[in-house]
Amino acid sequence: MHDVEAYRLLIADVYELAGVSRRTSEELARVEGQTVARWHVLSVLSDGPRTVPSAARRLGLAPQSVQRVVLDLVGSGHVVAVDNPDHVRSPLMRLTDAGRTTVERLFERSEVDRAAVLDRAGVSADELASAREVVRKLVAALS
Repeated sequence: MHDVEAYRLLIADVYELAGVSRRTSEELARVEGQTVARWHVLSVLSDGPRTVPSAARRLGLAPQSVQRVVLDLVGSGHVVAVDNPDHVRSPLMRLTDAGRTTVERLFERSEVDRAAVLDRAGVSADELASAREVVRKLVAALS
């Protein structure tokens, strides 16, 4: 198989995996009174404050769509805007205690589901780490 063809197939599989994973996440999010979009933004912010454009890049989405979700999360008290020392007009979005509690509950709820998926797939932590390494190399090369 040609390298470019293998790349195209990998990208197609990654999109398919993301879609299937998103659908299975919908019910988990709904139980916590959230949407998948809110969960994704909370998850991206769980590793530290980010600007909306940075969160959007991480999620592979348009900043405008992420901005709408962020405004909703600010309104619900899950996220707060804090000053950005690097850019006055682009605040950093940070989880509040309520946001952190919500994302932690979502992670806990999904852990059982994801562990069952990994068991059914017969995928090891080492295989996942290798797959992630390849994906991160491609992301870096494309960035």
